[in-house]
Amino acid sequence: MSISTTEQIPPTAAGTLQYTLLDSPIGELLLLGDGQTLHGLYMQDAPRPKPIAPEWKRSEAAFAGVSAQLGEYFAGRRTVFELQLTMRGSRFERRVWRALQDIPYGATLSYGELARRIGQPTAARAVGLANGRNPISVIVPCHRVIGANGTLTGYGGGLERKRTLLELEGGQARLGL
Repeated sequence: MSISTTEQIPPTAAGTLQYTLLDSPIGELLLLGDGQTLHGLYMQDAPRPKPIAPEWKRSEAAFAGVSAQLGEYFAGRRTVFELQLTMRGSRFERRVWRALQDIPYGATLSYGELARRIGQPTAARAVGLANGRNPISVIVPCHRVIGANGTLTGYGGGLERKRTLLELEGGQARLGL
């Protein structure tokens, strides 16, 4: 996966943003990008759906590759995504998001361990906040981060979706688009 992480920049600097809505086994997903890289994957049936800006252009074709890879993932046939990503956030958030991508498919890690891995051993809460701001859920696997005692905690898509994704990755479920 090729990832470009940047500070916040106006969307016009990256060109017109495009979006599509995709039905998935975990609910409706909003895919957002610039025609070359994916900028966001949001769960629209979650507690905090992403509003669609009027200036965004709808395009299913721009996301055909992303949709195909998500279909393979939900069917249990894809463990690694091969996509160009652009993630905008603070320097700390981008470090956390890069570290999320190092958590192997089917594995979990605690917030504290993730904080240690990025060289900030006392920043478990800050890691949790950055994890919650991940703009590309599922593909950048924030669902793989759990509480220190092994419990499912803090997931923007809701704990049931987190459980479903972890069961899929643990071979306990197969979902289809």
